[in-house]
Amino acid sequence: LNPKPGLAFDHYIAQTIVPDVFVRPMPGGGWSVELNNETLPRVMVDNHYHVELRQLATDSEARSFISNCYQDANWLVRALDQRARTILKVATELVRQQEVFFARGVQELRPLTLSTVAENVGVHESTVSRVSNNKYIGTPRGIYELKFFFSTALVNDKGASFSAESIKAKIKNLIDDEDPKKILSDDKIVLLLKEEGIDLARRTVAKYREAMNIGSSVVRR
Repeated sequence: LNPKPGLAFDHYIAQTIVPDVFVRPMPGGGWSVELNNETLPRVMVDNHYHVELRQLATDSEARSFISNCYQDANWLVRALDQRARTILKVATELVRQQEVFFARGVQELRPLTLSTVAENVGVHESTVSRVSNNKYIGTPRGIYELKFFFSTALVNDKGASFSAESIKAKIKNLIDDEDPKKILSDDKIVLLLKEEGIDLARRTVAKYREAMNIGSSVVRR
């Protein structure tokens, strides 16, 4: 008999996320940011093979074809190297901007835009968006997609700004700590957040709660 009969029906293979960048705390303070070389494509140009082919070429058309291929190969190597450098620069800037998050957690995540990082790194905003998509960073707090660190700002009447992710974390903590006999309604969460200087509409609280797959107060009862 098959000891694992369920395998005959479930063919889904879970893919483990491998970080493209690692962030580690340094002994003297600060953070070390480095690329994961295992995820980088390894492309090299064999110069000896190129020389051998040129020597065997008997006409100008063949030599021109070999020269163009050689230039294309070198361009690809440079492009991949530039891409890796850009990923490292963007990740380093994200760590610098979100240093408090790495020290204290998601509640301290700062509002951050693509344009801010692009300006500081010296690249176009679309480049930051491209290298952040489907790229992951391994941190002491877990593995996050790079685009996780970009969040819109919500500003209170005192001028203090909060990121959407940090507010989600506050909502989750309020619900996690709620008394089972006194389940918090969305209206009550609005009042509790207002005490912390965060003014949100009830529908916004509901939207954030649903985004975290947390049921309503009726469901939680």
